[in-house]
Amino acid sequence: MKVTQLLHASILVMEMERARAFYEGVLGLRASDKRPDLGYPGAWYELGVQQIHLIALAHAPQPVYDAHGGRDRHIALAIDDIAALKAKLDTLGIAYTLSRSGRRALFCRDPDGNALEFVAV
Repeated sequence: MKVTQLLHASILVMEMERARAFYEGVLGLRASDKRPDLGYPGAWYELGVQQIHLIALAHAPQPVYDAHGGRDRHIALAIDDIAALKAKLDTLGIAYTLSRSGRRALFCRDPDGNALEFVAV
C-alpha cells in the first residue's frame, strides 16, 4: 500500500455565511456544484484535483495555540502573488505572520481560527 495523493482537507466552521465570505470573498475561491446534499451545511472548493471541504458545526471551537499559524494545525495553499494577498489582508485588517523559515510564505487564520499557510510558487 502506498499513499499517493491528498484528495481533500476538511475545515470545521461555526457559521457558513461568515466562512464563505472569507473563502470566497477574501481568497477568491468558487464553491463547487459537485457537493451532494449531505444533510448538513457545507461547501466544497476545488483546487485542481484537490478540494477544501467546509463543514458547518454549531459548536466547533478551534483551539488557537500561537499567533503564528505555523505552530498550529494548518493547510498550505500555493499562491501565485503573495504581495497581492498581503495587500488584500492589510486592506481588510486580517492579521498575518510571515514564515519564520525564510520562505516566501505567510500564515493567517479564517474567521473560525483555522490556520492557513500561503506559499508563493
